[in-house]
Amino acid sequence: MNAPSRPHLPRGPYLLCDDSVLPEISLVDKAARLVAGGARVVQLRMKRTSVREALAATRQVVALCRREGALCLVNDRVDLALLADADGVHVGDEDVPAEDARALLGPGRLVGVTVRDVAGARAAQAAGADYVGLGPVFPTSTKQVPAPVLGLEAFASVVRDSPLPVVGIGGVGLVNIASVAAAGAHCAAVVSDALLAADITERVRRLVAAFEQGRSGA
Repeated sequence: MNAPSRPHLPRGPYLLCDDSVLPEISLVDKAARLVAGGARVVQLRMKRTSVREALAATRQVVALCRREGALCLVNDRVDLALLADADGVHVGDEDVPAEDARALLGPGRLVGVTVRDVAGARAAQAAGADYVGLGPVFPTSTKQVPAPVLGLEAFASVVRDSPLPVVGIGGVGLVNIASVAAAGAHCAAVVSDALLAADITERVRRLVAAFEQGRSGA
């Protein structure tokens, strides 16, 4: 019996649906607006939501993304990803180790890992990860990160040597996403720049276009 094939991480903006940003709007509503704008990767980050509410929201967002041809990943919570049949997880410095996430999820789901350098990317590959989140590329206030800001030059250097596709994380928005794409990023993670926009859906459209411009050198 063949093992299930895992999803492919599409290039472009990687949108985080965070319960701490614009908390007055539900996670499902935020995810719907992101996907309507063209997001093909949505990561649910639910640090303030109760487990039962998080599971219900994850199931709804997974169904939404599946209907629209987008991927739904879950930050940290491997259990929620499994129960909701999400497309994978992203784990950070203090979360479930990548090798344990892979063991629990099996071969058919994506595992992403936050790293700070090339050595971290190589370790992530050895642990069974599919991609790495590298940063912070720029200063960010969305999440406290105990690591120095890389800047574009150092970011691009790691991207060149990384054995895995790289998602640029930290301080990415419309003003700089093209530069992150031009530096070789497979994706660029965006949080507050999208969720705090007056029109979330239109902002995502503009982020998608800017990323493509950066890739093409336009």
